[in-house]
Amino acid sequence: MEIANIAAVVTGGASGLGAATARALAAQGAKVALFDLNADKGEALAAELGGAFCKVDICNDAEVDAAFAKARAAHGQERVLINCAGTGKAVKSVRRDRKTGEIVVLAAEDFDREIQINLVGTYRCIVKAAAGMLTLDPLENGERGAIVNTASIAAEDGQTGQVPYSASKAGIVGMTLPLARDLSGEAIRVNTILPGIFDTPLMQGAPDAVKEALYGSIPFPKRFGAAEEFARLAVELVGNGYINGEDIRLDGGIRMGLR
Repeated sequence: MEIANIAAVVTGGASGLGAATARALAAQGAKVALFDLNADKGEALAAELGGAFCKVDICNDAEVDAAFAKARAAHGQERVLINCAGTGKAVKSVRRDRKTGEIVVLAAEDFDREIQINLVGTYRCIVKAAAGMLTLDPLENGERGAIVNTASIAAEDGQTGQVPYSASKAGIVGMTLPLARDLSGEAIRVNTILPGIFDTPLMQGAPDAVKEALYGSIPFPKRFGAAEEFARLAVELVGNGYINGEDIRLDGGIRMGLR
């Protein structure tokens, strides 16, 4: 798919992997709408890119509908959706409190929160974008649209304390091929990236000793991934019309250990 002049939506687009992807799409001439909760960063980046910002909680059906309506009013029906919105924290599912020895269980509500944001929120945006894409005529190459999701290597190598996060990201991986098959008759492709350890604001704040230990676990190159490297792959998955139904690790060859 030629990216110039097409409309694209990037969820989680105000910072990190989403912001880098939005910049990469805009650099190739796409009209980009950013979905995010952070209005300050989102508005600033949208102004930089000449795009649109939509403040939205992807867990809220009405807000997602309103965001797509706003994006389409600004740029027309999107042909590209990049899902980068997500969350995660490390907490053991069952543990002993270090001070009291009390047995503590991760509440089902906390488990569900990550499922709702990472998995259900991604699904919600996919089906609403795909429904809109079906209203478009195919491009000259026969495509109607392309969707790229963000999972994580935790979908396959979940570590201690990552039960809800790994489950949510494994769900994204698990629905990639069925979604691609569901949408194949309508000429819409679906692919997913599984990023490893990336140089995000969260990792930038980690102690040097933690960073050095993580560097040592990455076969090559021994560094964190750059958001721009994620963006390059996302743009390639949009542009390369023969990649469909794939889950692609982007991780320097790392296989995560116990913790």
